[in-house]
Amino acid sequence: MTKTSFTLALVALGAALALPPAVRAQENYFVTYSHQMEEPGNLEIGLKTVSGSPRAGNAFVGASLEFEYGVKAWWTTEFYLDAQGTANENSTFSGFRWENRFRPLLHEHWINPVLYLELENINSSNRSLLEIVGHDGVDKFHERADRAEKKREAELRLILSSNFKGWNVSENFITEKNFAEDAWEFGYAVGVSRPLSLQASPEECIFCRENFDLGAEMYGGLGDTDDLFMRCLRYATARRNYLSPTPPRRGRYRLPGISVGSTFPKGQRPSPEPAAR
Repeated sequence: MTKTSFTLALVALGAALALPPAVRAQENYFVTYSHQMEEPGNLEIGLKTVSGSPRAGNAFVGASLEFEYGVKAWWTTEFYLDAQGTANENSTFSGFRWENRFRPLLHEHWINPVLYLELENINSSNRSLLEIVGHDGVDKFHERADRAEKKREAELRLILSSNFKGWNVSENFITEKNFAEDAWEFGYAVGVSRPLSLQASPEECIFCRENFDLGAEMYGGLGDTDDLFMRCLRYATARRNYLSPTPPRRGRYRLPGISVGSTFPKGQRPSPEPAAR
């Protein structure tokens, strides 16, 4: 690792940690997206972080500094800068991403679809965990966090989201393609959340119940094109899945949360691996 890349990684991580959480258009999910879009003309700067300590591996911290802009009422775009630090190894700038979300139906419906496209230029040191697809699991964090492997990928999502009596229910079907490989990888994310109160307090306050959401989400990999059809059914229980209570947050107030991932291979006990966000 060169001195320049080390400096860039420290600057990115330092800038990310110095920023307060932004007022986000999305619900308070880690991986799942809802149908909420950024207001046209608004630019928001936010931070997504994850830290983990895998068994037989080194503890790590990943950070994604995001710039979200509302181009149109139906189009929101985001740009991410990723960096990571791994104990006993290194700190690196791990790539960038360009995300676009398109909402074809602007009025509220029972089910609100959103189309998602993201182009990624990252490397093998990336620890952002913004999605889990294919055979992703804790095993990859046992590898050294270096930048030897370049990954240019496209990620597509079909987002289906509904609001009902204060509840938000969102489902994401995820597919990802590495341009250097033949296989498409698949994943999913499902989230449910609700504000603690649907009525606003008569006076402005920070810790009012309406300022905070509670919920949960589940996300994980669904294999790749080699696992389709009958093999997909046979291996479904061996995929790595994550169940996470979402952190209390609404507006700019957010507390840290914990996600726990486990594999459930047939005939074996689950192996939980926590990650803090």
